[in-house]
Amino acid sequence: MVRSMLFHRGHRPAATRPSPVDEVLLDAPDTRLGPALVAAGQGDHGPAAKLLALTRENAEWENRDRYAVRLAAFAHRRPEWFAGWLAASPGDPDALLVSAELAVRRFWESPARAELLRDTAPLIRTAVAEGDPRDPVPWRIALDQACGVDAPPDVFEPLWAEAVRRAPHHYGSHVSALLYLSVRGSVNDCFDFAERAAEDTRPGSLVQALPVRAALACLTGGGAAPVPVARIDRAADLAIALSAQYAAGDPWPAEVRNVLAYVLLARQRWAEASKQFRLIGPYATSFPWDVFTDDPLDRFLAARDAVRSRTAPQVPQGGRAGRIRSRGHYA
Repeated sequence: MVRSMLFHRGHRPAATRPSPVDEVLLDAPDTRLGPALVAAGQGDHGPAAKLLALTRENAEWENRDRYAVRLAAFAHRRPEWFAGWLAASPGDPDALLVSAELAVRRFWESPARAELLRDTAPLIRTAVAEGDPRDPVPWRIALDQACGVDAPPDVFEPLWAEAVRRAPHHYGSHVSALLYLSVRGSVNDCFDFAERAAEDTRPGSLVQALPVRAALACLTGGGAAPVPVARIDRAADLAIALSAQYAAGDPWPAEVRNVLAYVLLARQRWAEASKQFRLIGPYATSFPWDVFTDDPLDRFLAARDAVRSRTAPQVPQGGRAGRIRSRGHYA
Protein backbone atom coordinates (compact mmCIF):
# COMPACT_ATOMS: atom_id res chain seq x y z
CA MET A 1 0.00 0.00 0.00
CA VAL A 2 1.26 3.48 -0.88
CA ARG A 3 0.33 4.98 2.47
CA SER A 4 2.26 2.39 4.48
CA MET A 5 5.25 2.61 2.19
CA LEU A 6 5.56 6.38 2.51
CA PHE A 7 4.20 7.22 5.91
CA HIS A 8 5.42 5.29 8.89
CA ARG A 9 3.62 6.40 12.04
CA GLY A 10 6.77 6.62 14.15
CA HIS A 11 9.25 9.47 14.45
CA ARG A 12 11.89 10.13 11.84
CA PRO A 13 15.28 8.59 12.57
CA ALA A 14 17.45 11.11 14.43
CA ALA A 15 20.36 10.51 12.07
CA THR A 16 18.40 11.83 9.10
CA ARG A 17 16.64 14.78 10.72
CA PRO A 18 17.22 17.92 8.64
CA SER A 19 19.73 20.49 9.82
CA PRO A 20 18.51 24.06 10.43
CA VAL A 21 19.47 25.13 6.90
CA ASP A 22 17.20 22.41 5.55
CA GLU A 23 14.10 23.46 7.49
CA VAL A 24 11.07 24.27 5.41
CA LEU A 25 7.87 26.23 5.92
CA LEU A 26 4.53 24.71 5.05
CA ASP A 27 2.61 26.58 2.35
CA ALA A 28 4.95 29.55 2.47
CA PRO A 29 3.45 32.52 0.56
CA ASP A 30 5.24 34.18 -2.31
CA THR A 31 6.65 37.69 -2.05
CA ARG A 32 3.39 39.31 -3.17
CA LEU A 33 1.00 37.39 -0.94
CA GLY A 34 3.23 37.43 2.14
CA PRO A 35 2.81 41.14 2.95
CA ALA A 36 -0.96 40.92 2.41
CA LEU A 37 -1.19 38.07 4.92
CA VAL A 38 0.95 39.95 7.44
CA ALA A 39 -1.34 42.97 7.12
CA ALA A 40 -4.39 40.74 7.44
CA GLY A 41 -2.95 39.35 10.66
CA GLN A 42 -2.97 42.93 11.94
CA GLY A 43 -6.61 43.38 10.89
CA ASP A 44 -5.84 45.39 7.73
CA HIS A 45 -7.58 44.13 4.61
CA GLY A 46 -6.20 46.88 2.35
CA PRO A 47 -3.14 45.06 0.94
CA ALA A 48 -5.18 41.91 0.21
CA ALA A 49 -7.84 43.97 -1.57
CA LYS A 50 -5.19 45.76 -3.63
CA LEU A 51 -3.44 42.50 -4.51
CA LEU A 52 -6.60 40.81 -5.77
CA ALA A 53 -7.68 43.95 -7.61
CA LEU A 54 -4.33 43.96 -9.39
CA THR A 55 -4.70 40.34 -10.48
CA ARG A 56 -8.17 41.13 -11.82
CA GLU A 57 -7.05 44.24 -13.71
CA ASN A 58 -4.04 42.45 -15.22
CA ALA A 59 -5.94 39.20 -15.95
CA GLU A 60 -3.51 37.20 -13.79
CA TRP A 61 -6.00 34.38 -13.39
CA GLU A 62 -3.63 31.75 -12.02
CA ASN A 63 -2.29 34.10 -9.35
CA ARG A 64 -5.79 35.35 -8.63
CA ASP A 65 -6.99 31.81 -8.03
CA ARG A 66 -4.10 30.93 -5.72
CA TYR A 67 -4.37 34.15 -3.74
CA ALA A 68 -8.13 33.81 -3.34
CA VAL A 69 -7.68 30.29 -1.94
CA ARG A 70 -5.01 31.42 0.54
CA LEU A 71 -6.95 34.49 1.64
CA ALA A 72 -10.09 32.40 2.12
CA ALA A 73 -8.09 29.97 4.28
CA PHE A 74 -6.86 32.89 6.36
CA ALA A 75 -10.40 34.27 6.63
CA HIS A 76 -11.57 30.89 7.89
CA ARG A 77 -9.12 31.15 10.78
CA ARG A 78 -9.55 34.90 11.31
CA PRO A 79 -13.16 35.73 10.39
CA GLU A 80 -13.12 39.16 12.03
CA TRP A 81 -10.51 40.39 9.54
CA PHE A 82 -12.59 39.33 6.57
CA ALA A 83 -15.82 40.62 8.11
CA GLY A 84 -14.17 44.04 8.25
CA TRP A 85 -13.36 43.87 4.55
CA LEU A 86 -16.94 42.95 3.62
CA ALA A 87 -18.34 45.65 5.87
CA ALA A 88 -16.07 48.31 4.37
CA SER A 89 -16.65 47.26 0.74
CA PRO A 90 -19.79 45.11 0.46
CA GLY A 91 -19.79 45.20 -3.33
CA ASP A 92 -16.07 44.63 -3.84
CA PRO A 93 -15.79 41.87 -6.49
CA ASP A 94 -12.58 40.62 -4.92
CA ALA A 95 -14.11 40.33 -1.46
CA LEU A 96 -17.09 38.55 -3.03
CA LEU A 97 -14.73 36.11 -4.73
CA VAL A 98 -13.01 35.29 -1.44
CA SER A 99 -16.44 34.98 0.21
CA ALA A 100 -17.54 32.36 -2.32
CA GLU A 101 -14.29 30.42 -1.96
CA LEU A 102 -14.53 30.61 1.82
CA ALA A 103 -18.09 29.26 1.82
CA VAL A 104 -17.15 26.23 -0.27
CA ARG A 105 -13.99 25.45 1.71
CA ARG A 106 -15.75 25.88 5.06
CA PHE A 107 -18.22 23.12 4.28
CA TRP A 108 -16.01 20.81 2.24
CA GLU A 109 -15.00 18.50 5.10
CA SER A 110 -18.43 18.43 6.76
CA PRO A 111 -20.35 15.12 6.90
CA ALA A 112 -23.30 17.17 5.61
CA ARG A 113 -21.19 18.60 2.79
CA ALA A 114 -23.67 18.18 -0.05
CA GLU A 115 -26.54 19.78 1.84
CA LEU A 116 -24.45 22.67 3.13
CA LEU A 117 -22.78 23.34 -0.22
CA ARG A 118 -26.12 23.74 -1.92
CA ASP A 119 -26.61 26.83 0.21
CA THR A 120 -23.45 28.40 -1.22
CA ALA A 121 -24.92 28.73 -4.72
CA PRO A 122 -26.18 32.33 -4.21
CA LEU A 123 -22.72 33.47 -3.07
CA ILE A 124 -21.12 31.92 -6.14
CA ARG A 125 -23.70 33.48 -8.46
CA THR A 126 -23.00 36.87 -6.90
CA ALA A 127 -19.26 36.44 -7.36
CA VAL A 128 -19.86 35.61 -11.03
CA ALA A 129 -22.29 38.48 -11.59
CA GLU A 130 -20.21 41.16 -9.86
CA GLY A 131 -16.81 40.02 -11.11
CA ASP A 132 -14.87 40.56 -14.31
CA PRO A 133 -16.60 38.69 -17.15
CA ARG A 134 -13.17 37.43 -18.25
CA ASP A 135 -12.44 35.84 -14.87
CA PRO A 136 -12.51 32.01 -14.74
CA VAL A 137 -11.99 31.82 -10.96
CA PRO A 138 -15.67 32.15 -9.90
CA TRP A 139 -16.43 29.39 -12.37
CA ARG A 140 -13.70 27.23 -10.86
CA ILE A 141 -15.37 27.74 -7.49
CA ALA A 142 -18.67 26.75 -9.09
CA LEU A 143 -17.01 23.57 -10.39
CA ASP A 144 -15.83 22.71 -6.87
CA GLN A 145 -19.29 23.31 -5.48
CA ALA A 146 -20.83 21.11 -8.17
CA CYS A 147 -18.37 18.35 -7.34
CA GLY A 148 -19.13 18.69 -3.65
CA VAL A 149 -22.89 18.29 -4.18
CA ASP A 150 -22.31 15.38 -6.60
CA ALA A 151 -23.95 17.27 -9.45
CA PRO A 152 -24.79 15.23 -12.56
CA PRO A 153 -22.78 15.78 -15.75
CA ASP A 154 -25.51 17.92 -17.34
CA VAL A 155 -24.97 20.41 -14.50
CA PHE A 156 -21.19 20.17 -14.31
CA GLU A 157 -20.37 20.34 -18.01
CA PRO A 158 -21.92 23.80 -18.69
CA LEU A 159 -19.92 25.20 -15.76
CA TRP A 160 -16.78 23.63 -17.20
CA ALA A 161 -17.54 25.18 -20.58
CA GLU A 162 -17.87 28.64 -19.01
CA ALA A 163 -14.55 28.26 -17.17
CA VAL A 164 -12.48 27.12 -20.14
CA ARG A 165 -14.14 29.61 -22.50
CA ARG A 166 -12.61 32.33 -20.34
CA ALA A 167 -9.23 30.67 -19.80
CA PRO A 168 -8.61 27.46 -21.79
CA HIS A 169 -5.41 26.66 -19.90
CA HIS A 170 -6.48 27.64 -16.38
CA TYR A 171 -4.88 25.10 -14.07
CA GLY A 172 -7.38 25.44 -11.23
CA SER A 173 -10.36 24.70 -13.45
CA HIS A 174 -8.63 21.61 -14.82
CA VAL A 175 -7.84 20.38 -11.31
CA SER A 176 -11.51 20.81 -10.35
CA ALA A 177 -12.63 18.84 -13.42
CA LEU A 178 -10.14 16.08 -12.60
CA LEU A 179 -11.48 15.93 -9.06
CA TYR A 180 -14.99 15.53 -10.42
CA LEU A 181 -13.89 12.70 -12.70
CA SER A 182 -12.01 10.99 -9.87
CA VAL A 183 -15.27 10.87 -7.90
CA ARG A 184 -17.68 9.96 -10.69
CA GLY A 185 -15.53 8.39 -13.38
CA SER A 186 -13.02 5.59 -13.78
CA VAL A 187 -9.25 5.57 -13.53
CA ASN A 188 -9.05 5.60 -17.30
CA ASP A 189 -11.44 8.56 -17.49
CA CYS A 190 -9.11 10.54 -15.24
CA PHE A 191 -6.02 9.71 -17.24
CA ASP A 192 -7.74 10.28 -20.60
CA PHE A 193 -8.86 13.76 -19.56
CA ALA A 194 -5.53 14.67 -17.97
CA GLU A 195 -3.43 13.46 -20.89
CA ARG A 196 -5.55 15.28 -23.47
CA ALA A 197 -5.38 18.49 -21.47
CA ALA A 198 -1.60 18.19 -21.11
CA GLU A 199 -1.19 17.67 -24.85
CA ASP A 200 -3.37 20.64 -25.71
CA THR A 201 -1.85 23.20 -23.37
CA ARG A 202 0.98 25.63 -24.01
CA PRO A 203 4.65 24.96 -23.09
CA GLY A 204 5.43 25.48 -19.43
CA SER A 205 1.80 25.42 -18.35
CA LEU A 206 1.09 23.66 -15.07
CA VAL A 207 -1.71 21.84 -16.90
CA GLN A 208 1.09 19.55 -18.12
CA ALA A 209 1.18 18.26 -14.54
CA LEU A 210 -2.44 17.15 -14.69
CA PRO A 211 -1.53 13.52 -15.53
CA VAL A 212 0.64 13.27 -12.41
CA ARG A 213 -2.32 14.51 -10.38
CA ALA A 214 -4.38 11.76 -12.01
CA ALA A 215 -1.65 9.34 -10.95
CA LEU A 216 -1.84 10.64 -7.41
CA ALA A 217 -5.63 10.23 -7.35
CA CYS A 218 -5.16 6.68 -8.59
CA LEU A 219 -2.54 5.86 -5.95
CA THR A 220 -4.43 7.36 -3.01
CA GLY A 221 -8.02 6.64 -3.99
CA GLY A 222 -8.20 3.25 -2.34
CA GLY A 223 -10.36 1.82 -5.12
CA ALA A 224 -10.33 -1.71 -6.44
CA ALA A 225 -9.31 -0.70 -9.97
CA PRO A 226 -5.83 -1.87 -11.02
CA VAL A 227 -3.13 0.80 -11.00
CA PRO A 228 -2.02 1.56 -14.59
CA VAL A 229 1.70 1.56 -13.86
CA ALA A 230 2.80 2.56 -17.36
CA ARG A 231 0.50 5.59 -17.34
CA ILE A 232 1.69 6.59 -13.89
CA ASP A 233 5.31 6.49 -15.04
CA ARG A 234 4.52 8.49 -18.20
CA ALA A 235 2.73 11.06 -16.09
CA ALA A 236 5.73 11.32 -13.77
CA ASP A 237 8.11 11.70 -16.72
CA LEU A 238 6.00 14.53 -18.14
CA ALA A 239 5.93 16.29 -14.75
CA ILE A 240 9.72 15.88 -14.42
CA ALA A 241 10.15 17.63 -17.76
CA LEU A 242 7.82 20.42 -16.63
CA SER A 243 9.63 20.82 -13.30
CA ALA A 244 12.93 21.16 -15.13
CA GLN A 245 11.65 24.32 -16.82
CA TYR A 246 11.50 26.16 -13.48
CA ALA A 247 14.30 27.28 -11.20
CA ALA A 248 15.06 25.44 -7.97
CA GLY A 249 13.15 26.88 -5.04
CA ASP A 250 10.58 28.59 -7.26
CA PRO A 251 7.29 28.81 -5.32
CA TRP A 252 5.17 28.77 -8.48
CA PRO A 253 5.54 25.02 -9.31
CA ALA A 254 5.94 24.02 -5.65
CA GLU A 255 2.69 22.06 -5.33
CA VAL A 256 3.34 20.27 -8.62
CA ARG A 257 6.79 19.28 -7.40
CA ASN A 258 5.36 18.04 -4.08
CA VAL A 259 2.80 15.91 -5.95
CA LEU A 260 5.51 14.62 -8.27
CA ALA A 261 7.78 13.70 -5.34
CA TYR A 262 4.92 11.75 -3.77
CA VAL A 263 4.29 9.79 -6.96
CA LEU A 264 7.99 9.11 -7.54
CA LEU A 265 8.24 7.76 -4.00
CA ALA A 266 5.27 5.51 -4.59
CA ARG A 267 7.02 4.17 -7.70
CA GLN A 268 10.30 3.79 -5.73
CA ARG A 269 12.11 6.08 -8.17
CA TRP A 270 14.42 7.25 -5.42
CA ALA A 271 17.02 9.26 -7.33
CA GLU A 272 14.39 11.21 -9.25
CA ALA A 273 12.43 11.85 -6.06
CA SER A 274 15.62 13.11 -4.43
CA LYS A 275 16.09 15.65 -7.21
CA GLN A 276 12.53 16.91 -6.82
CA PHE A 277 13.02 17.42 -3.09
CA ARG A 278 16.12 19.49 -3.89
CA LEU A 279 14.11 21.54 -6.38
CA ILE A 280 11.29 22.01 -3.88
CA GLY A 281 13.72 23.60 -1.43
CA PRO A 282 11.79 25.32 1.39
CA TYR A 283 8.40 25.18 -0.36
CA ALA A 284 6.59 22.20 1.14
CA THR A 285 2.86 22.25 0.42
CA SER A 286 0.08 20.71 2.48
CA PHE A 287 -1.21 18.83 -0.54
CA PRO A 288 -0.56 15.96 -1.15
CA TRP A 289 1.03 15.17 2.23
CA ASP A 290 -2.22 15.86 4.08
CA VAL A 291 -4.05 13.03 2.31
CA PHE A 292 -3.48 10.59 5.17
CA THR A 293 -2.38 12.79 8.06
CA ASP A 294 -3.15 15.90 10.06
CA ASP A 295 0.56 16.80 10.10
CA PRO A 296 1.56 17.26 6.46
CA LEU A 297 4.87 18.96 7.26
CA ASP A 298 6.00 16.00 9.34
CA ARG A 299 5.04 13.64 6.53
CA PHE A 300 6.87 15.77 3.97
CA LEU A 301 10.01 15.66 6.11
CA ALA A 302 9.61 11.92 6.72
CA ALA A 303 9.35 11.30 2.99
CA ARG A 304 12.36 13.49 2.29
CA ASP A 305 14.34 11.65 4.97
CA ALA A 306 13.35 8.32 3.44
CA VAL A 307 14.71 9.44 0.08
CA ARG A 308 17.94 10.61 1.69
CA SER A 309 18.41 7.28 3.42
CA ARG A 310 17.97 5.53 0.07
CA THR A 311 20.30 7.73 -1.94
CA ALA A 312 22.96 9.18 0.36
CA PRO A 313 26.39 7.55 -0.01
CA GLN A 314 27.71 5.74 3.04
CA VAL A 315 31.36 5.01 3.76
CA PRO A 316 31.70 1.56 5.40
CA GLN A 317 34.60 0.47 7.60
CA GLY A 318 36.64 -0.56 4.60
CA GLY A 319 36.49 3.00 3.28
CA ARG A 320 34.58 2.29 0.08
CA ALA A 321 31.48 4.32 -0.63
CA GLY A 322 28.22 2.45 -0.83
CA ARG A 323 24.52 2.95 -0.26
CA ILE A 324 22.55 2.90 2.93
CA ARG A 325 20.51 -0.26 3.22
CA SER A 326 16.80 0.27 2.60
CA ARG A 327 14.63 0.91 5.66
CA GLY A 328 12.02 -1.80 5.84
CA HIS A 329 9.06 0.38 6.78
CA TYR A 330 9.42 2.42 3.59
CA ALA A 331 9.72 -0.62 1.34
